[in-house]
Amino acid sequence: MAGVDEFALIRMLNQSGMKGVPGPAGSGVSVGIGDDAAVLRSAGGTELVVSCDTMVESVHFKPETMTYRDIGYKAMASSLSDLAAMGAKPRWALVALASSRGLSAARLGELYDGLYACANRYGATIVGGDTTSSPGGLTVTVTVIGEAAVGRALLRSSAKPGDAVFVTGPLGASAAGLRYLLAQGEAAPLLEALPDAIRPLARAHRMPEPRIVAGLLLGEARTGLCGALNDISDGLASEAWEIAEASDAHIRLFGHCIPQLDELRAYAAETGLDPLDLALYGGEDYELVGTVRADGVDELSGIFAQAGLRFWVVGEVAEASPYGSPAGVTFIREPGGEPVLLGKKGYNHFA
Repeated sequence: MAGVDEFALIRMLNQSGMKGVPGPAGSGVSVGIGDDAAVLRSAGGTELVVSCDTMVESVHFKPETMTYRDIGYKAMASSLSDLAAMGAKPRWALVALASSRGLSAARLGELYDGLYACANRYGATIVGGDTTSSPGGLTVTVTVIGEAAVGRALLRSSAKPGDAVFVTGPLGASAAGLRYLLAQGEAAPLLEALPDAIRPLARAHRMPEPRIVAGLLLGEARTGLCGALNDISDGLASEAWEIAEASDAHIRLFGHCIPQLDELRAYAAETGLDPLDLALYGGEDYELVGTVRADGVDELSGIFAQAGLRFWVVGEVAEASPYGSPAGVTFIREPGGEPVLLGKKGYNHFA
């Protein structure tokens, strides 16, 4: 962090400075950034839901794929997506940053612009964190804290036979956007400079939108329709397996029902990629995959429609597995096709 000492950097990056002052009205922040720790107030009758995610240079991002503002936005979005998958309302976030000494304060400022843009969009208040130098590249860790009504956090372990399996949006676009950007071999261009047919794919990779509103609707006590829920960070196949194993259930996915952008199908046709492979294994879509009682699909669809949202039924929780073991995921590509055991794969850091 060339030319800036640690405390000056903290003052520059954190919008509230170093005063330890209360946060905005309604934020639940009694003491914010500027003391040894934040002091927070949770609402009565709620439980805290906590998660963290880390983004590492050359693992999660490269100069060819993302700007520094994108990195900040996506780091916050990926953590907030975990709250969406639990049906929790975002409240607070902490950011830990490790950066090489050569990275300019201006670049770090861009990164924090992205962090704040995403946090503000979804109602999270950044209340602290840590900054340190790194002998390697840039690492950003975001811890998020949300609230859910007591006993109402949604779990992976609640899928039941007869449930329908749904997703909240098109899949595979992020993986396609990543492939396009890597193929260009140059610094990530502004989204506005990309061809119209590519822009939605690049945006899906660089600035994903966590499905907070959908998660809150699914978690509300008045619906009571949603069973299991998970966010799609490592690909639909991997997340479906997580639900199946946690619920000791067998899930069948139908390939022809998986929603995908027209731009993705066109790009896949031009490049020889299988769009369903991108949806199943590409990851970083940050949509939600979950289960809903079969007799509640229409009711939940109406609740979503009132909020300007929709979901797609892409499978079912089967009464029994054809493979002996109760937990697993099978895939049927086309109507009338033969089910095949879906590989338990997706993005895996240690594979």
